[in-house]
Amino acid sequence: MIIKRLMLSAAMVAILSGCATTSSVEPTAPPMATAPEAPVMATKPTPAEAKAFVDAAETKLSEMSEYAARVQWLRATYINFDSMWLESKVNGEFTEQTVTFAMEAAKYDGVDVDPVTARKLKLLKLALSLPAADRPGAADELAKLSTKLDSVYSTGKFSYNTKTYTLNDASEVMARSRNPAELRAMFEGWRTVSPAMKADYTKLIELSNEGAKGLGFSDAGAMWRSGYDMEPDAFAAETDRLWAQVEPFYENLHCYVRTKLNEKYGDAVQPKNGPIRADLLGNMWAQDWANIYDIAAPKTGNYKPAYNLDALLKAKKYDEVKMVKTGEGFYTSLGLAPLPQTFWERSMIVRPKDREVVCHASAWDLDNADDIRIKMCTLVNGEDLYTVHHELGHNYYQRAYKNQPFLFKNGANDGFHEAIGDFVGLSSVTPTYLNQIGLLDKVPPQTGEDIPYLLKMAMQKIAFMPFGLLVDRWRWEVYSGQITPAQYNDRWWALVKKYQGLTPPGARPVAAFDPGSKYHVAASVPYTRYFLAHVYQFQFQKAACDQIGFKGPLYRCSIYGEKAVGEKFNKMMEMGQSKPWPDALEAFTGTRQTDASAVTEYFAPLNTWLIQQNKGQKCGWEA
Repeated sequence: MIIKRLMLSAAMVAILSGCATTSSVEPTAPPMATAPEAPVMATKPTPAEAKAFVDAAETKLSEMSEYAARVQWLRATYINFDSMWLESKVNGEFTEQTVTFAMEAAKYDGVDVDPVTARKLKLLKLALSLPAADRPGAADELAKLSTKLDSVYSTGKFSYNTKTYTLNDASEVMARSRNPAELRAMFEGWRTVSPAMKADYTKLIELSNEGAKGLGFSDAGAMWRSGYDMEPDAFAAETDRLWAQVEPFYENLHCYVRTKLNEKYGDAVQPKNGPIRADLLGNMWAQDWANIYDIAAPKTGNYKPAYNLDALLKAKKYDEVKMVKTGEGFYTSLGLAPLPQTFWERSMIVRPKDREVVCHASAWDLDNADDIRIKMCTLVNGEDLYTVHHELGHNYYQRAYKNQPFLFKNGANDGFHEAIGDFVGLSSVTPTYLNQIGLLDKVPPQTGEDIPYLLKMAMQKIAFMPFGLLVDRWRWEVYSGQITPAQYNDRWWALVKKYQGLTPPGARPVAAFDPGSKYHVAASVPYTRYFLAHVYQFQFQKAACDQIGFKGPLYRCSIYGEKAVGEKFNKMMEMGQSKPWPDALEAFTGTRQTDASAVTEYFAPLNTWLIQQNKGQKCGWEA
């Protein structure tokens, strides 16, 4: 995934853990350029003055961004006091400068400028997810809080039975353990790290709201929702509409998995009715249930999986670099250029053993041109094969729009940036593709074996979607003041129950700050982008498979080697953020409206099967 922090074409966060090859470059830090002088304002600003301001701001931000990105990379791959200090300093300087430009951009509201200048003015106002107030010290204070929260999270540890656990350690236990007591210990242990963040997080909310109000927004949450070429309330309604298309299928999946957990653990651990106990689902936040596929897998009928991808990778002697090379091969098969040599020299592909790093997989563009990299603690397994294809999607998107002006070097919206790699990822796990690259000797026949494939995919994709909604639903309420710090944790679990149908394994402590157990909350990364990406990727998949005339089921379609699709795909990516996102969507799919019907089409056979399996069960979770 990609974290668009401080309007940099830099880091993006992804899925699991792992990786590192170190950079051979030791850049020298250029002096931070002085801000361009604001144009002398007449009583009423002129269009020419507005364009001159935008041009100057764009030049300055482009100059500052590379230095800031390299410092951020340093902190993410070498976490220590000095790298944290450097990142905090550069983030503060960049934030302060961007806030100044955002405030200045607001002065041109109502000026009759050309469409390009108008769009750049709007993007300047929306540039920061954490806007600081336009007063001395505000940007520095916000930057220090942001860096501290990120680093507390990334270095967090807890103890259980005399052993110390990192998040990666605890996540591995949750993925493989079937001991409810151990699962609860990992779930609750990791959440002992986040209470220390609460006071700083509360202050961060206060400061960023102050900055957002200075830009003319009611609060920072409303500012986030304004970044989708529609009014904030209209955007919220749009996500509700999309969720309504998928929610019935999620309820069927929830009902089936709950039954299997009840059969596994009994009524005392997982009751037959009501919410699912969150720690039983194989993931620290229950956002991905694929790790408990062995519990949910069909036990009768012709439903045995035809292959094990983890085993195939090991049998073919894949290592971490070959995983990434394979991902690159998918994009080059579409007619896109290979990754630059510097990618292989400077990326972090394997976790280093000599220092603390941020393992959360991410894709980076450090110079707004060709210095693209991934940072990932890669593991040789099927999950990380998918993650590699996803992360490289960010890099190929970044390179596609590199010739756009600086303010347009971004995805059509942040959901697009996540969806690009996920769209390719849908092909990357099909038996069709695995056969095309020699991992599978033959494509299994289209029989009952497809149900296990779709079930495991749904336990990743569909299980994620309500979580993709609720994180920002909670934050929007925090930013608006609808909930107070004393209500943070209770409201979090109320939303988890409403959207996911889950409950914690036991009563939560009064001091708990469970939202902070999620990286994107600690790092203030807007999260609705991931929900949107889970819609766009299937919409892209259907459009691409229609383009090649594929006649089989959508989940069997691979676009590997389809250069005509690659050409059209790249043209959409080259647009960057230069046009409203419906223009980009239309360029590839032929429609201007986001539509989740492709999600339900992809999983239609599984949904029919789930309905049959759930007969006699009381589905849903509300009393």
